[in-house]
Amino acid sequence: MGQLVYMNGNLVPVEDAKVSVYDHGFLYGDGAFEGIRVYGGRVFKLKEHIDRLYMSCRVLMIPLPDPAESMVQTVLDLVKTNDVGDGYVRITVSRGVGLGLDPRVCKSATIVIMTDKLALYPPEMYKNGLEVVTVSTRVPPAQSIEPRVKSLGKYLCNIQAKIEANRVGAGEGLMLNVEGYVAEATGDNIFLIKSGEIITPPPYAGILAGITRSTVIELARSKGYNVRETMFTLFDVYTADECFLTGTAAEVIPVVRVDARIIGNGIPGQVTLDLMCAFHDLTNGVGTSA
Repeated sequence: MGQLVYMNGNLVPVEDAKVSVYDHGFLYGDGAFEGIRVYGGRVFKLKEHIDRLYMSCRVLMIPLPDPAESMVQTVLDLVKTNDVGDGYVRITVSRGVGLGLDPRVCKSATIVIMTDKLALYPPEMYKNGLEVVTVSTRVPPAQSIEPRVKSLGKYLCNIQAKIEANRVGAGEGLMLNVEGYVAEATGDNIFLIKSGEIITPPPYAGILAGITRSTVIELARSKGYNVRETMFTLFDVYTADECFLTGTAAEVIPVVRVDARIIGNGIPGQVTLDLMCAFHDLTNGVGTSA
């Protein structure tokens, strides 16, 4: 049997999983989403992802029909039904069907959950490190769109930034906020190591506070590293001892060159390697059983 997709309470084959052309997510990018990893049949940090999804929907005023606990079970059931070993779960929620900007035209949310394989960075990038370039596209200011909401519409800027990075063949694009401070990569959070201290931009820099980001902060502190959330500029990136990115797809990946500047010794640093190992150990043994 082929893969099934959850759509508003029903399981349907992938080829039959379709939403209306009047759906607000399609028409206006009006909705929220989560991407979640599955390791060895276990869904990683599922509760945290579902909690963030429900917070996003609350902020966007998109009512969900069932409690968060029900969504957790729905994801676990789908992972089991689709026999997902190592893979990806994508939950997409839109405001629902209705033409026109007024949210009142939408009577109920559209909820879609699907599973798939995950395209990771090539193995050599984890071994040798990424080359990153700073892009001109800025992250949206918090005055315009709340960065803690993982919304459908927000990611147009990230896509434009990714296009910029692709044009020059870089592994990732680094985005600044409107004040010129370093914010995040197109799909990942950024960390620096300077004089033994790990630093990363705070949420008020305009970043999405990633689940992997928070996991790595916890791991680093448990291993005795000092982690500080603070604003920093490209000067700090260029002069860092080490740099790495974190994300659901990326996990923990070293950065060895930014805007043609070599970071540290130009190879993945010891702190980065230590945290990569710790994260792999965690994902190999901790999760939510499907």
